[in-house]
Amino acid sequence: TWVSRMPAMKLYTRWASTLKSWKRWRRMQVWATAVLAAWLLASWIPWLLWAWLLTAMASATNMASSHRGFATWNRLKSPMTGFVWKPVGKARPEYMHPVNFYGRVEKTDKGFKWVDTQIVFAMPYDIPIPGFRNNVVNTMRLWSAKSPINFNLRFFNNGDYIQAVLDRNLAENISRVLYPNDNFFEGKELRLKQEYFMVAATLHDIFRRYKASKFGSRLEVRKTFDSFHEKVAIQLNDTHPALAIPELIRVFVDIEGLPFEKAMDIVTKTCAYTNHTVLPEALERWPVGMLEYTLPRHLQIIYEINSRFLDKVSKKYPGDMDRLRRMSLVEEEGEKRINMAHLAIVCSHKVNGVARIHSEILKKKVFKDFYEMFPERFLNKTNGITPRRWLLLCNPNLADLIADKIGEDWIAHLEQLQKLKPLVNDKAFLREIQKVKQENKQRLAEFLTKETGVKVNPASIFDMQVKRIHEYKRQLLNCLHIIAMYNRIKANPTAPFVPRTVMIGGKAAPGYHIAKQIIKLICHVANVVNNDPVVGDKLKVIFLENYRVSLAEKIIPAADLSQQISTAGTEASGTGNMKFMLNGALTIGTLDGANVEMREEMGPENIFIFGMNEQEVNDLAAKGYNAMDYYNKLPEAKKAIDQIKGGFFSPQDANMFSDVVNVLLYHDRFFLLADFESYLKCQERVSNMYTNQEEWTKMALLNIASSGKFSSDRTIAEYAREIWGVEPNWEKLPAPHEVASTPVDQKK
Repeated sequence: TWVSRMPAMKLYTRWASTLKSWKRWRRMQVWATAVLAAWLLASWIPWLLWAWLLTAMASATNMASSHRGFATWNRLKSPMTGFVWKPVGKARPEYMHPVNFYGRVEKTDKGFKWVDTQIVFAMPYDIPIPGFRNNVVNTMRLWSAKSPINFNLRFFNNGDYIQAVLDRNLAENISRVLYPNDNFFEGKELRLKQEYFMVAATLHDIFRRYKASKFGSRLEVRKTFDSFHEKVAIQLNDTHPALAIPELIRVFVDIEGLPFEKAMDIVTKTCAYTNHTVLPEALERWPVGMLEYTLPRHLQIIYEINSRFLDKVSKKYPGDMDRLRRMSLVEEEGEKRINMAHLAIVCSHKVNGVARIHSEILKKKVFKDFYEMFPERFLNKTNGITPRRWLLLCNPNLADLIADKIGEDWIAHLEQLQKLKPLVNDKAFLREIQKVKQENKQRLAEFLTKETGVKVNPASIFDMQVKRIHEYKRQLLNCLHIIAMYNRIKANPTAPFVPRTVMIGGKAAPGYHIAKQIIKLICHVANVVNNDPVVGDKLKVIFLENYRVSLAEKIIPAADLSQQISTAGTEASGTGNMKFMLNGALTIGTLDGANVEMREEMGPENIFIFGMNEQEVNDLAAKGYNAMDYYNKLPEAKKAIDQIKGGFFSPQDANMFSDVVNVLLYHDRFFLLADFESYLKCQERVSNMYTNQEEWTKMALLNIASSGKFSSDRTIAEYAREIWGVEPNWEKLPAPHEVASTPVDQKK
């Protein structure tokens, strides 16, 4: 009793009693939790099972779709998610520059002033671009749009959460999405703002560098612009950067105080224009109303350029009003528009196409009036590709094989590949080429199985058409051939057939309905063909999702056949054709773009040419082309189109491809059916040649050996000499450690 009355003992007794109560409470909690969990499980198990089952079914469906080679259309047309652009380069906020939009033009004593504008800041990011074994690292400067308005806390606190960030987002959208859908006003306006934003930011940087006393200095020492064209060369890559012309003049006249005539003279000596398309709809024409609203001062400058230019035209061709109308920068018919190609030609000292046939079409047809007025401005610069990426990097085994025979000089001097031509009868070397090709095909087959679930035959012809999806590139003609092959197999399953795996890849512009329908049709045809047990491994069709450079590096080394089948006279040049040629793929194509020059280099016997040439296309168009005539007299084409029309490839919706059928039969602008029969016969020649592997490999070797002309080194050297007035320098600079060890007097 005495002990129990001690304060410490009382405390201990109370603590023990509390502990027992707590333990009882914990046991009750555990039991209650267990009962609750059991009830929840009993209630939710059916739902969980359903969720698991649906997930499994979706997974199985995706696997089955992949196994069939049927790229799900909803997945294909959806934007990529989970991708965040992270600039590799270094942000340079010290060179951030304001870019103006909207506002109005004010007349002053000194001229004109652009006022009341909306400002967006251009933030530069510098990305290093190393040269190949020359100790040179150049800088590529990219621009990101930054809003001058940060997060608006006042709007947020008042409950307007959207408006709090809206103004900032609208400004930064300029560099957020490439190629917005321009089928509506907002998309068109955004595209115009993108083009001007890049132009204005870059030109400001050019002016800053020109005025600096030395590289990297911010001290302005050049006060005149007499030598501007000697220090600066601006190449307008198609019409997208053509706003550089009025922007340059605006800076010279409104900011630097030069007379308009002198500004025009400097701009013309500085700028050159490369055209990349002969399709009229692809040459930009901006509505005058949109320019007046978005860039009012630039529209004034364009009007002034046009007025001065038309004065010159009228003096040279007096009384020729039709010519004045055709050559005007302002198109008056319908909604007033500014023809950006005309602007680029008028204010450039050189205008070039990108393949010989393309440049001739520009002179004789597209820009005929301008060529007659400025014949000295027009020239050709055939495109090229870099052998470092498109052979050395992406096809190392073939590169090693070539280097073992002729050394490594070809890496920087691609014309050295001609040394391979005498080896065309070296059977051991031909076997080595075959081995490399087969290894590349095996790797690609494994990659495709992993990515799409389609098991392809590595011994089949790897037949590839990878490029932008467009009607003139005629992926639809390829699709009709696939259907014709499928029908032949179905009609006679035991007949000899050279196995073929057809791969088509590319992207469509977001607002280009027919191009997206063509992708959808290819996917549906692939679904039918790849699931037909009668067809088996004889024919497989794969649409390559998200075609990009990294994917091209995998597929091009494995290609047997390269399809370059645009309507003659529509393709400017192409560069994919050169990449395939360099890697030993044979080409089936029309006499269009760079195909013409490739044929000259390799010889007509080493390329599969079909269809009409450019003159024949023009003659047929002039005579009157009716696709229905060909539909009625070509049974294989008729059957294929009827299958598309009748829902054979889309049983869930027979009218799914009615727009495609309508284009084929009533709006065949690119003469698919006129070339269909010739194309099928040429494809039969391809299959027959493939069965003779030795001859096929000889042709492949001659393709590789003849690709020296199509190096970008040659192309850029020609631009430098003949357009920019800069002589290319092949000397290798000393490495930094070599410079450091060089004596001071030697450096001088």
